[in-house]
Amino acid sequence: MPAKHLRALVLAAGRGERLRPLTTSLPKPLLPVAGRPLAAWTLARLRAAGVEAAALNLHHLGERIRATFGASFRGMPLVYSDERELQGTGGALPPLADFLSAADLVLVVNGDSLCRWPFEAMLAAHRRSRPAATLLVQRTVDPRAFGGGVALEGDRVVAFRKGDLTHAASGRHVVFAGAQILEPELLERLPEGPSDLITALYEPLLAAGAPLQAVETARPWHDLGTPRRYLEGVLDWTFRGSTKAFRAVNGSEIGPQARLRRTVVEAGGTVGARARLSECLVLPGGTVAEGVKLRRSIVGPGARVAPGADRDGWLFTRAAPDGETQATPIAG
Repeated sequence: MPAKHLRALVLAAGRGERLRPLTTSLPKPLLPVAGRPLAAWTLARLRAAGVEAAALNLHHLGERIRATFGASFRGMPLVYSDERELQGTGGALPPLADFLSAADLVLVVNGDSLCRWPFEAMLAAHRRSRPAATLLVQRTVDPRAFGGGVALEGDRVVAFRKGDLTHAASGRHVVFAGAQILEPELLERLPEGPSDLITALYEPLLAAGAPLQAVETARPWHDLGTPRRYLEGVLDWTFRGSTKAFRAVNGSEIGPQARLRRTVVEAGGTVGARARLSECLVLPGGTVAEGVKLRRSIVGPGARVAPGADRDGWLFTRAAPDGETQATPIAG
């Protein structure tokens, strides 16, 4: 059975600096993923898991996030916490103490990750053993790409940092997937002001001998923190297990004789006649001209790829509302 009162915080305040210039005019939680904003996929999973209300912390272009989701998501009330200065993963919680302390359990989820979140499995595991906190870890992603990952002993997290002796002695290292369940009383341990959950909460709990439980998943999980990871994550999310050659979201336009393979064209995106796109993403307002050839590339909002272009691994963005399209190699 779901907790009687289950509330959540989606961490959505980041600047998205490694994703720029994509995030210059679009906050990371609103990046399109197969026809929906990134954060909408997480909010849908939270609602399905029985969350009665959710909060989002806001900073970079926060007004656009608020305008997109409004006061509720499919009947689940939403509240917002505006951060004039970034408060970090730990500092985001104290301003929401009244909202979160009314819950029996609190879910905290990174807003820049894409996953079919196994919240129900996390909740069931947490209720069985009632640890201080339960963290989701992904067991198939290479931890070397994420600072060495977290160290496990059985189903317990024992260290978070690569230089820690306990971390080095552990036989298993996995990637923390950015979702956690907290007992509400833990909020009182967090200081006012900027902090992160690992240094302000989890490491002191480990030092005090409190158990931190790990729930492992093999479900695909993507940190969309760079243009390359964003492209790879969207394509994997859209085409894993699918036989479709491409995905054209309602409201997009595909010209005659265009050929698309493992490509997503979002609503408002346009692909011209006889264009050839392979493993590409065309975002709302992006235009690919007639006869263009693109591979492993992103066409950002308002950007236009001119006729004759033949590119592999490029990011096209519009410099300003009335500016010209800029092309840069995809990073990350």
